[in-house]
Amino acid sequence: MDYKAMTDAQLIRLYLEGEEQGLAFLISKHEQRIFSYILSKIQDRDLANDVFQDTFVKIIKTLRRGKYNEEGKFLNWSLRIAHNLVIDHFRKQKRMPTVAPNDEYDIFKIIKDGSPDAESEMIREQIEKDLHRLILELPEEQLEVLKLRHFSGLSFKEIADQTGVSINTALGRMRYALINLRKLMEKNHVSLTSS
Repeated sequence: MDYKAMTDAQLIRLYLEGEEQGLAFLISKHEQRIFSYILSKIQDRDLANDVFQDTFVKIIKTLRRGKYNEEGKFLNWSLRIAHNLVIDHFRKQKRMPTVAPNDEYDIFKIIKDGSPDAESEMIREQIEKDLHRLILELPEEQLEVLKLRHFSGLSFKEIADQTGVSINTALGRMRYALINLRKLMEKNHVSLTSS
């Protein structure tokens, strides 16, 4: 079968009729454009890879549910999905700065006083101890993802590969780890500031 001669719509139809190669060819045809777009917005290759994977997971789910509208061009539609996921990524970053790709914001370097006095240093150490104690209370799967992401600096793709789960599952576990950590902090009256 000559996939190169087919339109995107024909490749999608092939895929929906059970021909997996139709989708594989469609993805390889457009992946460079979509990845380049994501990378231009995020400017971090590992994170761009995570968003890229999420984009194709969403594309596949949408196609399988029969929600794709053939009137639109596949590439434009895919770029719109990628764009929305990039926006979601930045929103999550603002809401949950602990998943920041670079180490500008480290959950354990909360107090940014350049020359901390003895009291500030003691408070910072206490916050770290409290936070480490609470992290250990997280469910095992969430704890594992949090450690791999924050302490080993792995991308979500690397975490997924290492733990044998999908990227979406790894992202979900991270999200729940942060939600549960916040709940534990509230319950135990742990604040991340010295005030």
